[in-house]
Amino acid sequence: MLESQKSRTFKLLFLFSLLFVCTLSSGCLRSFEKESYYSITDMDISAERIGVAFVDLNVTTYIEKYGGVSGKNTSLLLKAYSRESGLLVEQKEIQLGPLKKQETRAVNQVLSLPKSGSYELQTVLFEEKTRKSSGEIRIYSLDALPADIQDIDLGIPEMDFIVREVKEDKVLVESDIYLTNEGKSLSSDYRMLVKAQELEAGLLADKVWTKTGNIEPQTTVIRSVNLSVPDQYNYLVEVQVWNNNTIVKRGESYIRLGPKIELKDEKPITTKIETGEFERKEGFESSEKAVEAEEGVSGFGIFFAGICLLLAGFYRRGLK
Repeated sequence: MLESQKSRTFKLLFLFSLLFVCTLSSGCLRSFEKESYYSITDMDISAERIGVAFVDLNVTTYIEKYGGVSGKNTSLLLKAYSRESGLLVEQKEIQLGPLKKQETRAVNQVLSLPKSGSYELQTVLFEEKTRKSSGEIRIYSLDALPADIQDIDLGIPEMDFIVREVKEDKVLVESDIYLTNEGKSLSSDYRMLVKAQELEAGLLADKVWTKTGNIEPQTTVIRSVNLSVPDQYNYLVEVQVWNNNTIVKRGESYIRLGPKIELKDEKPITTKIETGEFERKEGFESSEKAVEAEEGVSGFGIFFAGICLLLAGFYRRGLK
């Protein structure tokens, strides 16, 4: 009887031990560990940069942690969905590291979105790989936002000038304007005004309207216009890019047909430039090449004449 009772007690202890091991291996005991709790309390949106085709949105998400351990890493995923198509347009993820208990943190992220339609912005907070909290906000009619002045993703990095014709006291100058599309999409076709203004009196010598044309993204093109200006003056050449009735980009350079030399304690001396020497036309051959050609012909003629004289001498001796 006693042995039977001992055997029963042993079996019960073995069963409890087995249950304990199974419970431990299944992680049930670890469930007593305090779970972390987070909340996305608010979201703010502001337009950081408004272009013609894109708008950069600064999204601030406010996160609060009010329970759990503080040693686990967190991350925040921000996604933008088109409300018209429902498709994911853009997303950004940022690593936040561990958050302390009772800590509130403001997280800034920038999304660049096409300036068209409406969007739903969703933000999701993860602890390690576990989703903990989320929030969303909607924005409408981005295409109604006016583009920032001087911010159309179009640059004017350089200008070149070529003298095409000099007639009496007038100079025809071809102005090559370099236009660079620094944006992410095809640029609009803007109106462009090119004008030459005399530096001393500020008088307008000539102006020409033209078009920028549509420029591919990350591409540079050259647009050329002709300006007719009086000779022997200095000019400021200004380029203005117009979007409807607003100037959205400017660029400038100089043409100096009458430069001045500044001498210390003396009156400035104006240097006269022979503008006709810079004149270039189609089919133009440089003076250096012309000189080389003349020298080549002259050298060959002398050599040929010497040979002819030598042959004539041998011929006369033969006759004798």
